[in-house]
Amino acid sequence: VQLQAFGGGLVQAGGSLRLSCAASGLAFSDYYMGWFREAPGKEREFLGAISGNGRRTNYPGSVKGQFTISRENSKNTVYLRMRSLKLEDTAVYYCAAKAYTYSPSDREYNYWGQGTEVTVSS
Repeated sequence: VQLQAFGGGLVQAGGSLRLSCAASGLAFSDYYMGWFREAPGKEREFLGAISGNGRRTNYPGSVKGQFTISRENSKNTVYLRMRSLKLEDTAVYYCAAKAYTYSPSDREYNYWGQGTEVTVSS
């Protein structure tokens, strides 16, 4: 199984960015796909997840309305759309896959991508 996250980079505060995560080696539609991030000196933070069929999404209150997760099962790809980015959104962003059921806990995800770095500048 391989998850490859990409699309990170340098963006100005207030801007938008879309991250992608391409999956291979798994029955993609059987997996909830989650996004997490790790900022320097902080614990890994759950950003949201999307069900295997794409019909359900869950977000923590901290990013609701700012981040949107979607997926294209035909392309084995999940997306994280981020808008109104702030300096504190600077982090390494990870995608992860969890079989069948939803969870916000990183410990319950089966597979992880390598991370893509997002830097928000003033």
